[in-house]
This record gives sequence, C-alpha cells and structure tokens, in this order.
Amino acid sequence: MDDLLSEFLTETNENLSVLDVELVRLEQNPNNPELLSNIFRLVHTIKGTCGFLGLPRLEKVAHASENVLGKFRDGELTINPEAVSLILQALDTIKSLLAVLEATEAEPPGDDLPLIERLNLCAEGKLGAAAAPAKPAPAPEPPPAPAVAAAEVVPASSGNLTLDELEAIWNATPGPTSTALAPVAPEPAEDPVPSHDLVVPDPDPVPAAAKMPAPAADTASGAGAGGEAATKESAVAAQTIRVNVDLLENLMTMVSELVLTRNQLLQILRSQKESEFAAPLQRLNHVTSELQEGVMKTRMQPIGNAWAKLPRLVRDLSHELGKKIDLQMLGADTELDRQVLELIKDPLTHMVRNSADHGLEVPADRLRAGKSETGRITLNAYHEGGHIIIEIQDDGKGLAIDRIKQKAIQNGMASEGELAAMSDQQIIQFIMKPGFSTAAKVTNVSGRGVGMDVVKTNIEKIGGTIEIKSQQGKGSTFVIKIPLTLAIVSALIVECAGERFAIPQISVVELVRAAADSEHTIERLKGTPVLRLRNRLLPLVSLQELLRLDDQEGGEKKTDETFIVVTQVGTYTFGIMVDRVFDTEEIVVKPVAPILRHIEMFSGNTILGDGSVIMILDPNGIASATGEMAMGETASKEATSVQATRQEDKMALLLFRAGAGAPKAVPLSLVARLEDVDLASVESSNGMPVVQYRGKLMPLVPIDPGFMIGQEGRQPVLVFADGDRSMGLIVDEIVDIVEERLVVQLTADRPGLMGSAIIAGKATDVIDAGFFLTQAYKDWFGSSSTDAYEEEKALQRVLLVDDSPFFRNLLTPLLSVAGYDVTAVENANEALALCEAGEDFDVIVSDIEMPGMSGFDFAEAVRQGGTRWSGTPMVALSSHASPRDLDRGRQAGFTDYVAKFDRDALLYALQQTLSEQKGAA
Repeated sequence: MDDLLSEFLTETNENLSVLDVELVRLEQNPNNPELLSNIFRLVHTIKGTCGFLGLPRLEKVAHASENVLGKFRDGELTINPEAVSLILQALDTIKSLLAVLEATEAEPPGDDLPLIERLNLCAEGKLGAAAAPAKPAPAPEPPPAPAVAAAEVVPASSGNLTLDELEAIWNATPGPTSTALAPVAPEPAEDPVPSHDLVVPDPDPVPAAAKMPAPAADTASGAGAGGEAATKESAVAAQTIRVNVDLLENLMTMVSELVLTRNQLLQILRSQKESEFAAPLQRLNHVTSELQEGVMKTRMQPIGNAWAKLPRLVRDLSHELGKKIDLQMLGADTELDRQVLELIKDPLTHMVRNSADHGLEVPADRLRAGKSETGRITLNAYHEGGHIIIEIQDDGKGLAIDRIKQKAIQNGMASEGELAAMSDQQIIQFIMKPGFSTAAKVTNVSGRGVGMDVVKTNIEKIGGTIEIKSQQGKGSTFVIKIPLTLAIVSALIVECAGERFAIPQISVVELVRAAADSEHTIERLKGTPVLRLRNRLLPLVSLQELLRLDDQEGGEKKTDETFIVVTQVGTYTFGIMVDRVFDTEEIVVKPVAPILRHIEMFSGNTILGDGSVIMILDPNGIASATGEMAMGETASKEATSVQATRQEDKMALLLFRAGAGAPKAVPLSLVARLEDVDLASVESSNGMPVVQYRGKLMPLVPIDPGFMIGQEGRQPVLVFADGDRSMGLIVDEIVDIVEERLVVQLTADRPGLMGSAIIAGKATDVIDAGFFLTQAYKDWFGSSSTDAYEEEKALQRVLLVDDSPFFRNLLTPLLSVAGYDVTAVENANEALALCEAGEDFDVIVSDIEMPGMSGFDFAEAVRQGGTRWSGTPMVALSSHASPRDLDRGRQAGFTDYVAKFDRDALLYALQQTLSEQKGAA
C-alpha cells in the first residue's frame, strides 16, 4: 500500500473515533462552542485530505456533513438528536468507504446522493418539512417495503448469513433509483440507504455480492445500533500508534546511557582473561545493540519528508524566473534521524533555489547551447558507509569562475596574485563565504549574499561536509555527506601528548604509520610538515601544537613514531598527527560545556568504557583553524610533485650520496621504493649481486663502478621498477626529498650522469636512471650509453604522449636535458584537448600502444581532422619496430618511427626531424 494512503487511513480512522465520542458529548451538551469547533475542525480535515488524495465520494459526504456542522457553529441551526444521528450516519458511511478503500486501495463506485440530499436539507433547516410529504411514497409502491425489511435483517444476523441467504437479500433489494424515496421512512429504516450504493460496485459477479455486504452491515448497524462499525478497527490504523516526541527523546537518552554502561562492562571484561560473566555480558551486548537499533528506527524518517515542499517551490520559481524546470527526486525513501532531517530541510531548500536561479539558464540560452529547453534539477539520496549522501545536481551553465574571481577581489577576499595561484576548485570555495553572491541584482530569490555560508555552517553543525563539483557549460553538483544520527556515532579513539580524543569516523579516510623504518616519513616543505602518500603531498596538522598540549612523556617519542589520521573535509584532505591509535568505538555524543564552546576544534564530549571523559574533535573546525583556503599552495604542488610536464615546473627530486664527490639526485617519480637490504641476503648471479625481492631476483647496481659490496650489515637501495622488472641502485645515504626546477647547467661526459644542477643550494649531479637500468638488464633499453649533444638548440616544444607514467617520467628529464621544452600527457584525448586549447608544439612524440585511442588513430585524427597540428612533425614510439609497423606508422601520418627502447635513436630522430622542418621552412 502507498505510504501516503496508509497514513491517510490511519489518521482518518483516528479522527473518526474521536468524532464518535465528541458528537455524543455534543448531543448532551449542545451549548459547548469549543466542543463544536473541534468537531468541525476534524470533519474539515477529513474533507480536505480526501480532496487532496482525489477521493471524490468521500469528499462529498464529508463536505455535506461539514455544511451542517458549520450551520451549528454559526448558530443558524439548533442542535437536535435527529441532526446528530444524521451526522453519525454520515460518519458510518465514511467508515464503510474507508474499509473498502483499505481492502482495494480504491474508492468503491457509486454515490451517496440520498444521504447527501438529507444532509443538505438539514443544513437548510428543511429536514422536517421534507420528511412529511415523502411519507406516503411507500404506499403506492409496496415492493420497497420487503426490501427495507430485508435490509433490516442484515445487521441482525450478518455474522451467520450463508451465501444463498445473502444472494436472496441481494435479489430482493431494489436499486438506487427505486429507493430514492426510501430514506424518508422513520429513523431506523434510513440506515440501509447508503449501504445500497456501497454494495453495488458491479451487479453481475457473485463474489462481489459475497464480499461487499460486510460494509453494508457496518453502515446499517452503525446508525441503528449505536456505532457497531466502530468496534471493527481498521487493520492499517491498528498497526501504528502516535507517540509524543519527548517520550522518544527520553527513550533515546536512556538507551544512550545503557550503551555507555555496556561499554564500561565490556572494558572490564577485556581486562580479565577468564570470567564467568563473559557469556551473559556478550548476551547483554547483543541485546543492547538490538535495542539501540530498534530505538534508532523509531526516530528514522524518509528524507522524502524534507523534500515534500520542493516540487511546489520549483514550480513557483519556474514561473517567476521564466524557466522550464524538471525536478527529479531519487531515493526519497532513504531514512535518517528526524533530528538530522529537520536540520537539513532549510539547507536543501536553499540549494534547490540556487540551482534554479543561478544554475539553470533561460530556455533561449539553453537552446543556443545545444541543450533542451527544460532544465533538470536532480536530488539523489543514498546510504554509504553508515552515512547519508545527498546530491543536488543541475544541468545548467556551471559556476562562473571569472565572476567569482571578480567578486572575491571586489569584496577584498583575495588579491589577483593569490587568485592566479589558486585552482578552480579553490576559487569555487569562495561561494561558501559570508556575504558572497554573484547575482547581478537583489531579488526575492537571491542576491542578498546570505545563503551558502549558512548552508555550510548548518551542515557542519551536524558533523557533515559539503563538496562542490562544477563544469563550465555542463552544470554543478553539490554533494552533502551527513551522519545517520547525532545521538550515537562511531568514532576513532586516538591519543596525543597523553590525552585521548575521539575523531568521528565519517571524516576518517585511512590511517598511516610514519616512522624511520617505514615507507612513509614526514617531510617538511617551507617549515610545513607534509606526507608523501601515493605520489601526493598531504599537508599535516600537529594536534599537539594546535591544541597547545604539554607532552607529559617528553618530546623524543614524537620523532620515533607518529600515526597520521588522514581526514577529508569536503574536497580538502589533510592528516592529523597523533601519538597513538586505539580502536573504533560507538560513543554517545554529549554537548560541549559552555566554557569550551568558543573552541571550534571540539564538537562535543563523551564517556569511554573506562569512565574517562574525552573531547570529540571536529575535523571541520580543525580545517578552519589551520586555514582551509591556505591549502592552495599544497594543492597546486600535488599536481606537479610527481612529474614535471613543463621545464619551468618544479620536480620532486630524491637527494642521496653515493661514492665520492657531489651529492646526487634522481626524479622521485622514477623511484618505486626505498629499501634497506640485509647484506647477508645478497647472492651472486651471472657475476652480478642480486637479492630476492617480492618473489623475483632483483639485480643490484652500484653507482660507483669501484664499489665493493659488504658481507654484513644493511645497505640503502633505490628500487626502480617497470612492469615485472625491478633494479636496485646501491647508494650510501638517503639525504632528503626536495622540490626544485631541474635546470641542468653543466653536461657530463661520464656515463650515468646527465649533468650538474643547483639543487637545495648545492651543486648536485643528476643521474641518468636509464643508464643504470641497462646495467641490470641489457635489453631494458638496448643502448648502454648516451652521447652528449653539445649543439646549442633554441628552446623547442615537444609534446610527449605515453600512457606509461614510468616512460613519461624517464623521458621528460632526458629530453629536458637535451634542450627541449617538454609537455607530457597520458593519452591521445588529453593531447587533442591541448590542440583545441590553442597550444602549439614543434614536434609530437607519441606511443603507439595506448588504451582508448591508439597512436595510429591519434596520428590520423591530427592529420585528417584539419587541426592546427596537421603540419606538425610526429615521431612514433613503440616496442614493436618491424618493417610492417614502420609502414603503417608512415601511412597514419608519423614522420619517423623509433623503437621505444632506443633513447639515442629518439634524440637523433628529434634532431633530424626538426632540422628538416627548419630547412623546409
């Protein structure tokens, strides 16, 4: 059954039960205006709800009853037993109709004209006058009399009638037209009238006749026997009861206390290895969990309740703004805590208004942009990992980055220089600032600068986050992540400087251990601690420094081992440095004491299983306290720390020492891992030291040819890997990781070195990783040496297209040292996007075997598509260099074809290709 219909049946049956009692009281005390007003209000509610749901038969009966009650209330009619009986009869008819509606989910056919006529006559004060002339009507037509008698028999024996008896009564009962005058009989005979219409949905089928007399009996007996129908309650209504919200809140509080007590008992149990209380406490744990889940369900409501007003809102906005808007609501049955539901109603309403006003274009603009006239706003809600995700998406014009920049400068929020250093994602965050609006004028819809900052604040108050995604011309998406409930949450317990804290798991992404003997170490960039996590620089926050905690155990432990809680707030990801991590625990959230409410890093406090009180950290407050917008510098570094796509960009370099002379550097992105190899495990194979590494033999190659490997101790090794091959480069000491512009100022004649550059303020040798890879595997690249091309070249731009990060990172510094300005992309689609953006290159170097668009397809698209690159030389790179491959490459449009492992040939091909192009020009 539809939820709306179920709620209607429940509420209407409750109202009818109240009306039965109230009407009897009214008859006994007709001069009570308060009682009369309450009766009128209940009937009015029933009528209005029937009209809303499209139930015309019920609405007409309720409306006629309301008219009579209205006359009573206004003093135009005097309340008398006959009128009260008529109203009760109308209520019994409504009950009968509701019974059929509950069984079939549809109103029965027919009407109740005789009853409605009598109610209208009563409202006009003509009930007595109308009844007098109608009394002789049965005399000229004797047949109706047995019908009435038959109808009177029904309630008396309705519980014992057989099917044959029912059929006989059916056949003896006249139709609606022949009984039009029957209701004017004395009061007991009036009762069956509405039942005739009710039990004639279809005169032909016998099952219908067997099925329908029950409501008829209820109706007849309801008026004649003092409401017998009321004794049979609605099955739907009996399934639900109304409970005061305060009672539920109190129940939830008691369950929360029970959860705390359960946690304390389990804590005691863990401290004892064997206890006779283990089994009962485990049972108590299960029962408490089930009770907690059951009580939580009583507070759950579908999110569709918060969306109920949005269709009307969007409809009004579409007329007001002159736009065509289609609102789609998905996941309306997703349930969450009623307290959370109430708190997100206003933010959701505002964001839908924003999408309609700011996001969607007028029909004419949409048609010019190649879109349909009707804009679409989509609301989607779903569960994910114990949280609720709500997406508000539109297919409009997206956020105007330029207008946001102008407004930010106009409001003094940032300078042009600061904006230039920010990514689009960071600039978008300005719309969350107080007083920020890009509306051209103030209207009753928008432009006041009050809105998104309030939305963000309200969502963060309940421990949620909001994320914005926007694409110019395509639309915007707002993603809200909120907890299912605010009363009991899952949290991670951590320790810092001897103090324990709870961090809500909704914001925790992962845990990382950073120590000298682990693969993760904390680095510092311009004095700021960062962690290199999967080739990304993660900004770190020291909880001890942020909260100004005194380390009771001394400062040495912090340098030995640190745990980092990787936390995400919207699009901002950062790490919180703590000393220890304990476990996750379900905690009961208690409000922050007034004396601490000004500290935005705390969202509440809780009591742990051992009875200690700890603070709950608010990741939103921590992000705000550390300067969320200041993440711009780190975020921009993340994009360039792994690979240098342009010579002017910074490159992450690993500094180390190996042999005598200057320190050495290698691009960090080429290094797969840093290992400490136990020299006792080093073996010899084919005259070369090797070590068993991840199930395979890994050759160890020293940078200094005269290096003699020891027999014991540990040796630092840089591991280079590509596919299933790996090589260990033996070094003496790992020095640091820095980000510098790689500008080789002196070329080197010594094999294995590209040249020298100033890195970290010192002259440093930049090694050629490719040379050492060929020492481990002769066929890795083919050539074991590189020649120095000393000819001075103008800075010529090279576009490198290769799906392998390893080869991009290997060839980029090689070509940069050779004097080329290199831009590297990972697929053909990105390359064509640069073409559309107006970028020009002197030569294009492309891999052949790439997912999606292959190198051959890419060359044909460049040559035959009439692009600005149609005359640009193209050099193919491939591990297959057969004559047939060469022919196919030239047919596709490549100027030259070079084997991927032949780096010398690539440099030569570039030199020759550019020379020929220069000569032809």
